Amino acid sequence: MEDDNIEENGTVEDSFGESFEELLKQSEVKAVFFQPGQEIETTIIQIADEWVFIDTGSKSEGVIALSEFKDEEGNITIKTGDRVSAYFLSSHNSERLFTTKLSLESTGKEFLEDAYHNRIPVQGVVEKEVKGGYEIRLAGKTRAFCPFSQLGLGRVEDSSTVTGSELTFRVTQYGEKGRNIVLSHRAIVEEEREKRKLELKDTLKVGMTVTGTVTSIKKFGAFIEAEGIEGLIPVSELSWGRVDDIEGILSIGQKVDVVISSLDWDKDKFSFSLKEKLPDPWDLIINKYPEGSVHKGKVARCEKFGAFITLEPGIDGLLHISELGKEKRINHAREALTAGQEIDVRINGIDKEKRRLSLGLVSNEKDEEKEVFESFSSASSKAGSSFGTLGDLLKAKLNKK
Repeated sequence: MEDDNIEENGTVEDSFGESFEELLKQSEVKAVFFQPGQEIETTIIQIADEWVFIDTGSKSEGVIALSEFKDEEGNITIKTGDRVSAYFLSSHNSERLFTTKLSLESTGKEFLEDAYHNRIPVQGVVEKEVKGGYEIRLAGKTRAFCPFSQLGLGRVEDSSTVTGSELTFRVTQYGEKGRNIVLSHRAIVEEEREKRKLELKDTLKVGMTVTGTVTSIKKFGAFIEAEGIEGLIPVSELSWGRVDDIEGILSIGQKVDVVISSLDWDKDKFSFSLKEKLPDPWDLIINKYPEGSVHKGKVARCEKFGAFITLEPGIDGLLHISELGKEKRINHAREALTAGQEIDVRINGIDKEKRRLSLGLVSNEKDEEKEVFESFSSASSKAGSSFGTLGDLLKAKLNKK
């Protein structure tokens, strides 16, 4: 019995010893030291009224100003459990201060050199345009310079649109103890785009509809930025019809819904289509333009083999050269027609699969009818009623064709 108690007591002591050892290990403070500007990947563990608490891998937590995680409308953009990148600034009373970027309010000039060496983003206000770029105000009323080419991906045409703006910059040059500081906002934008591009590879697919903003207009098309990528809408993809003036369709800053046509992530080449969001006029071609029907059209262009006639945007047909010149032989359609001229045409044939229309010239038919009528009138006056009907003559004339 006594041996049993000893054995039992021994088990309890052993168990208590193990538990005490575990508790001791858990209570030990890890000696984790950070250098100013050191970057860490961390997890948000608590969000308070003014501060965000992060896990530093030790008993002491780190803090980041909540203002760094608010958007322009003041909305909080993070939640507990999110992973973020942060830079160590300083320690005070066992409190470790971190930042995602050096803000105007929370930091002074002494941190700018750390920002340069450790690539910490800094906030600044565009004060005014100066020779070659812009003067930027940083923390501690420090003045810096940002070249024109480094304020964004494209050159800013009107400096008043950026003056007074608060932007995030990368310190690309730090000299003369802070008296010569050069900044780049473009570097930040490009880094964010690269990061965003990696995320977009898994979400964007050819054929998807996205909303984009027109960034520039060229002769060959319009560039738009959508979902973090910039791509081209070729002029052929702006409309189902011929486009002579792109600015008549789009303007810089305009928002448009487009379809993704191609995604080349390796070459950073992306293309979109605007016309794919518009009704395809060929879907109704059979009902709207049945064979034998007559319509007004406009000469789009003349070629050796005939003329292309536009019935409506996206619907062009070919008027073969054999339909032109009446009985006179011509070598080019421009000998009979001019671009922009309006004419009446008849639908001779439709190939919906190949999107082709064959047209006939209505004026030819009218000339033939007039010729038959004149022949009929002349013959009937000589032969009385034995010559036949006008309908018979018309039918015979058309059958010869």
